[in-house]
Amino acid sequence: MHVKEHQKREKAPAIILSGLILLAVALRFWRLGQFNFEATEMFTLRDSLTPQFDNWRPLQYLLNYYLIRPLTPLDELGLRLLPAVFGVLAIPVLYLVARRLIGTWAALLSALLLVFSPLHVYQSQFARYWSLVFLLSAVYPYALYLGIRERNPRALALGLITAALATLAHPVSLLLLGSLGIWFIVAYVRPSHLGQIWNQRGTRWGMLIAVVLLVAIAGRFVPMLHAWITEHDKAPHGSGQFLILTPGGNGLKQIFYVLAYVEMLTVPLVLAAALGILLLWQERQRSLAILLVCLATLPLGVLTLLSLRTAVSTFYLLPTAPVFYIAAGLFVHRLSRLTWELRPRWLLSAAMVAIIIIAGAPTLISQYLDGRRYDFRGMARWLDPRLAPGDVVFSDQHMVLAHYLKGMRVHQLRADSVRLIQSGQALHRFRNGETLWIVLPAPSHALRDTESIASLKRWMYDNCQLRNTTGVGSLDIRQQFLQAYRCPAASSPERARAPSRADPTSP
Repeated sequence: MHVKEHQKREKAPAIILSGLILLAVALRFWRLGQFNFEATEMFTLRDSLTPQFDNWRPLQYLLNYYLIRPLTPLDELGLRLLPAVFGVLAIPVLYLVARRLIGTWAALLSALLLVFSPLHVYQSQFARYWSLVFLLSAVYPYALYLGIRERNPRALALGLITAALATLAHPVSLLLLGSLGIWFIVAYVRPSHLGQIWNQRGTRWGMLIAVVLLVAIAGRFVPMLHAWITEHDKAPHGSGQFLILTPGGNGLKQIFYVLAYVEMLTVPLVLAAALGILLLWQERQRSLAILLVCLATLPLGVLTLLSLRTAVSTFYLLPTAPVFYIAAGLFVHRLSRLTWELRPRWLLSAAMVAIIIIAGAPTLISQYLDGRRYDFRGMARWLDPRLAPGDVVFSDQHMVLAHYLKGMRVHQLRADSVRLIQSGQALHRFRNGETLWIVLPAPSHALRDTESIASLKRWMYDNCQLRNTTGVGSLDIRQQFLQAYRCPAASSPERARAPSRADPTSP
């Protein structure tokens, strides 16, 4: 009997993990190709059709070109296949890594939290490289940690290979190498032992390799960072496709940046992770606690400081995300060991898991309602039969709308009413009935508007008529409604700020 019970206990983790993988497949592949492209997915389409080896993040594009393109078109479904696959693979990978760090059952809880993560599901259904970045970032720093700590050459080799792949997926993954360097210094370097450490042959070779890698990294990525900042400087109003910007000057913007990442992960998960790291420290697993703190805080600090100089996406913080799931899984597992009178003992752990999952449930459900994106494809279908030759279209995410409005040029919408007035004046000079169309997200929150955007909207409200709204109501705080405004060319330039009369040709 004892042998059979032991065998069942050994098989239980494998059975549970298999169930989690199947659940992850369902959550990440359900409605995968039903939603239209969103802003930066257009860059993936462009770079996957004509990949360049000198691209500074080529891995996803090359995989799309050589693996997906021969099998299926690079459409909404084709471009999201690999992100969904990488999202599913992250479940067993995170489990295997976390099992070496915090134990089997805590690792299963980490995997469970990742399965239901709205952030991870979104990235797994998003045609970009972030699910691949997460996958590789869940391997390489921890493999290098185990390789150094246990002097395991296989772990070191795995860490170096996956580190190289992570760098090819996105250079921001390199920040984790800096975290490892800080961990090594804090955990191993003591002033009184410096001479003894330096006398070791392996230390000198390691330092030489580290210096060579540092020089190579600096030689490749410092010019890249400079070019990236310079490109953003050329477009002070934003070089991306989005009209809505985060308001506020330096200081407030950085606070919003950090809070946005916490909101993406959910507050209960972040708090559970912080408590998990604290437990590691109290359990005298301080080396691992220091590692997790370094992996989480260094990229956050560097990118927050970089946001003082240029625009930085919150998604750049995703390489740190595995830290939170590993540490939160540990905390939830330790709750079951508390010597309370509460029975069964796992009840408190189950409640904590439920709290974390429920916190992200509205966002996760919204993912399957509208893909958490604006319906530019639906707007294009409505707009296409109403467009006449000579009409001018301005739009947020202009590349997306242009993709669905075949053969129609779409101008990028900026928070600049002067450009729109000039376009209206140009149309007025022709007097052939041409129309100015504006497509932009519906107002969702007063804090999302800067002064220039508010000025733009005032001009639109005075000179244009709302003609259509597309979108599906979601359960979380984000409402992805898209509006189309028609600005008739009949209005004279002198009356550019006067309210427009109703359009008699409206359907």
